[in-house]
Amino acid sequence: MILWTASICCHKRHGLHHRSRHIDYAILKLIHVGCVATSYALFVLRGTWMLVESPRLGQRWVRIAPHIVDSALLASAIAMAVTLRQYPMVAGWLTAKVVALAGYIALGMIALRFGRTRGVRITAWLTAQAVFFYIVCVAITRDPLPWRSIQ
Repeated sequence: MILWTASICCHKRHGLHHRSRHIDYAILKLIHVGCVATSYALFVLRGTWMLVESPRLGQRWVRIAPHIVDSALLASAIAMAVTLRQYPMVAGWLTAKVVALAGYIALGMIALRFGRTRGVRITAWLTAQAVFFYIVCVAITRDPLPWRSIQ
């Protein structure tokens, strides 16, 4: 089991002992996967509302909640990368995830905000979902070409 530790500074001369706070990797991964599922569910919901031109898309919580979830998702991803000592531009699979994530974000922005026509928005929304599933497959297989792992 991999643990993430953050040391609390204690000096021997003060008679204090070194203490560590442990955050179990499994908990980090659970948080990360939960945020992934929530983020995707919100994206699908917002995309569906975009398709039916629902006024719900303009509600305040709909604009704020994805940012909160995605911030927790990013924080857990960084914590897991540090824990595993695997970093983008060093680990190929993680580099692929980061590059695909940038594409997913761009496509999501086109789908939900900047797409000029309904057709462009729908195409961007569907393509973003395909990119999302690519990211999930890369995460599961830890291979930038996850279809190679299918037997």
